Amino acid sequence: MPADFIYRRRADYGDGMAAQRARDNSAPSDQFEDLDGFGVAVVLDDGKWKCTALTSAALNSLEAAETELREMRSSGAVFGLLDIDDEFFVILRPAPTGTRLLLSDATAALDYDIASDVLDALNIETPDLDPDELDDVDPWEEGDLSLLADLGLPEPVLGVILAETELYPDEQLGMIAQRLGFATELSSVLDTLPR
Repeated sequence: MPADFIYRRRADYGDGMAAQRARDNSAPSDQFEDLDGFGVAVVLDDGKWKCTALTSAALNSLEAAETELREMRSSGAVFGLLDIDDEFFVILRPAPTGTRLLLSDATAALDYDIASDVLDALNIETPDLDPDELDDVDPWEEGDLSLLADLGLPEPVLGVILAETELYPDEQLGMIAQRLGFATELSSVLDTLPR
């Protein structure tokens, strides 16, 4: 892992999701306009990795993220990594038969439209949980754990990364990048983003 990936434990920082809920309650019209996090398109072309920042719209809209990824011109694999508000991540991989999706925390659908959109696309109902009890519920993933298997990240390994729930999403995505071999390219893009 490159030195510029900063490892943080969730216990060391405030509850970002609680802050999101507070923003939602205080200004519903501004919902999701200022999400923290990042969106990165990852392309494997001729055996070389390339990472490109996605627009902020990709953090707010699954459709926007899919559109941006589909516009990437490549003969190789293209997928997106979305770190949403430092709370959860989404991996999406457009394909002719439909976009393959993975949501790292299904409970995020109670607070974030993009997480709800992912569950809708997967034909999975939003979890029936009391929002006041969210902090006591362990997160669970939904979606296609094998979506990066052909690139070198087997389903069991991705499952282990997802089980590291004490890590922040950027750390988990950094582990994925390290495993697949594009950690340096991802780090270079993240260094250019306001974070």
